[in-house]
Amino acid sequence: METEEFKITGKEVKAALKTSFPIMVTFLVLGSGYGILMEKHGFGPLWSVLSGIVIFSGTVQFVSISMLGTGSFIMAALTAFMVSARHAFFSISMIGRYRKEGKRKWYLYYALCDETYAMLSSDNCPEGVNKSGHRLLVTLFDQSSWVIGSFLGGVMGTYLNFDSTGIDFSMTALFTTVFIQQWLDAKNHTPAILGLGATLLCRIIFGTDLFLIPAMIIIIGTLTLARGKIEPEKEVHNG
Repeated sequence: METEEFKITGKEVKAALKTSFPIMVTFLVLGSGYGILMEKHGFGPLWSVLSGIVIFSGTVQFVSISMLGTGSFIMAALTAFMVSARHAFFSISMIGRYRKEGKRKWYLYYALCDETYAMLSSDNCPEGVNKSGHRLLVTLFDQSSWVIGSFLGGVMGTYLNFDSTGIDFSMTALFTTVFIQQWLDAKNHTPAILGLGATLLCRIIFGTDLFLIPAMIIIIGTLTLARGKIEPEKEVHNG
């Protein structure tokens, strides 16, 4: 298969920085919070960097801190798998666009987080900028800002003695904001209501330590089975 033309010049770098800048700032801040929490749980800056490279999922990384601190490695791995399962669907939807990226496509799939997907899924590359180079740089800048933020947070946590209580709420605040915005933008609230209901039910049944995986199983399974009923309703409302 023919590989898409690839080049990186100052034009590509400038365009990618402009596209990624809002996410980079956010990732530096949130990544710093993650690094601080990792250090407070006994994991140094290099562990934060390794986590950002291997896992690269803010939600999973924040959630798994306490599990790793208590030695619950199996639970941490299962949680990471369930929470990040959506990334597989992101990658599947980008297969057509990345099919000519050659070996670069494997990194593009691997580092396709929620925010990068939101920026690249429209495939609106600035005029005169190499599309392949732009995709790679946007993806790289996003992940690099998270990894750098995590390292800086780990260093700050090592040298600064302060109460880190509440830092882990940053991801909760972020996703609460995203949820509210999506609720306001969407006309079909069935998936959101299902997610809230399943989470609350599993929280009551399984408790605070074990509710996440059962809730994810229920949500994914129900949405898959009800897809035929949910999507037509969405199309009608949006039409």
